[in-house]
Amino acid sequence: MRKTTQLAAALLAASASLVSVQAQAAKICVFDILGAQGDVNSMMKDYAIAAKAMGASVELKPYTDERTAAEDFKAGQCDGVMLTGLRSRQFNSFTGALDSIGAIPSYQVMEKTMATLANPALAAKMVQGKYEIAGVAPAGAAYLFVKSRSINHVDKLAGKKIAIFDYDKSQAKMVQKVGAQPVSSDITNFAAKFNNNAVDIIASPALAYKPLELHKGLGKEGAIVRFPIIQLTFQLVINKDKFPAGFGQKSRVYWDGQYDRAMALVKKAERDVPASAWMDLPAKDKEGYVVMLREARISLTAEGIYDKTMMKLLKKTRCSVEAGNAECSQNLE
Repeated sequence: MRKTTQLAAALLAASASLVSVQAQAAKICVFDILGAQGDVNSMMKDYAIAAKAMGASVELKPYTDERTAAEDFKAGQCDGVMLTGLRSRQFNSFTGALDSIGAIPSYQVMEKTMATLANPALAAKMVQGKYEIAGVAPAGAAYLFVKSRSINHVDKLAGKKIAIFDYDKSQAKMVQKVGAQPVSSDITNFAAKFNNNAVDIIASPALAYKPLELHKGLGKEGAIVRFPIIQLTFQLVINKDKFPAGFGQKSRVYWDGQYDRAMALVKKAERDVPASAWMDLPAKDKEGYVVMLREARISLTAEGIYDKTMMKLLKKTRCSVEAGNAECSQNLE
C-alpha cells in the first residue's frame, strides 16, 4: 500500500510539474531589423496566437540586434528565438546549411524544400541537444549589391572590398577565393558600410533595400546583380524542454503553411526595387557561375562547414525541379 501511495504521489507531482511548464508562457526572442514594427515580428504575433492551439502559451520580445537575441537565448533568458539561418547554424547544422552558396537556385526549389522540412520523417534532424528547429520561413534570395556596373564579372571582384559576417565561415572563404578583400561586418552595420563607401560590395535580399536605404550605397553608378547567391531563411529555434512534447513538429507544419505569406513579402520587396537598379548577367556567363558556386559548396561541405545530409537533400530537390541539370547525372554532392 505504501509503495502504491508513493507511486501515486510521484505521478501527481510529475503531472503538476508538466501542467506548470505548459501553463507558463514561453518567451521567444524575435530578431527583426525593424523591431516591433517589422514584418517578421508581425508574423510572430500570429504565431503566438496559433501556438495556443498547439499547446503552448507564447510571449514575444523583439530585438533589432540579432547577436544579442542569440546570446540571450543561449543564456536562458528566452525559451526560443527567431533568427536568420546564418546565425541559427550554431544551434542546428542541418537546417543551418539551407543558407548555403548556390544550393537553392530558385523559389520553386525553395518551396519544395520548405515542404520537405515539415515532413515528420525529418523530425530527428531538427533536434540537436536541447535545441529544436520549430519552423523555417524564406527571407528571399541574396543578391550582390555593387558600387559600379563595371563589376559585371567574377574577374572584376579581385581587390574589391566585400562585407562578410564573421559567424558564417563560408563567406570569408568565398571572398578570398575570388581574390576580393573580406571586411568584417554584422547585420547591424553592413548596410552602413556600403552606404558610406567603406565596402564596394554587399550581399543582401531585396527585403533590406528600403529599410536600410541601400539606394544610397548604389548611387547612380551601382546596381543589384540579378543572380541569387544564396537563399536566406528565418529559423525559429526553441529549447524543446520548455515546450510540450510534439510541439516542434506541429510548429514546423504551421510554418510550412506560412510559406506563401512570407514569399509575398519577398516578391513585393523585389518588385519595389526600381527596375533601373537591377543588372542582368550575360546568359553565357550564368552556367559558369553555377559551377563555381557548386565547387565552392562541395569544398565547404568537405571542410565540415555545410551538413552533408542537407546537401544531398537539396541536390535531390533541385533535380526534382530540373532533372536535366548536368549535376543530376553526377555524384558530386
